Amino acid sequence: MILDSLANRSQYDALHPGIRLALEHLGTTDYSHAAPGRYTVDGDNVFAIVNDYTPKDRHTAPFEIHKNYIDVQFVLCGEEQCGVLPLAERQPDTVYNAERDFAEFHSAPLLAQANFVTVTAGMFAVFFPGDIHMPGVAPGSEYVRKIVVKVKCNL
Repeated sequence: MILDSLANRSQYDALHPGIRLALEHLGTTDYSHAAPGRYTVDGDNVFAIVNDYTPKDRHTAPFEIHKNYIDVQFVLCGEEQCGVLPLAERQPDTVYNAERDFAEFHSAPLLAQANFVTVTAGMFAVFFPGDIHMPGVAPGSEYVRKIVVKVKCNL
């Protein structure tokens, strides 16, 4: 996991070409008035999803994992917490959905092991396939606008 301010995005240019593209896109695209939904950046290789929501309770929210995409999550407006811990040998509680690149872990057994960080407006978090993560949880603001840029791992 990486947590930083979008102002520092150039520090990650050499990490992965898709992450570089995602961060540059976030730094040069105004999503403040965009409708929630999916926006193409580079076909299915890199695309953005605009979300508006109220952070949820971490005791009822699931953790998630992805296999084929890296999540670059940018908080445009508001504040939330994100939980994260390494996948290690853990197995998800749901069957992996290849179409959505998604599997879930029930939160209760992992809450005590996870590290929670606060992500405020202007910050981004990068979650790799080895990162079990629970984004969008309280405490936070009543309203969050977040752009999640999905980056295909094998570009």
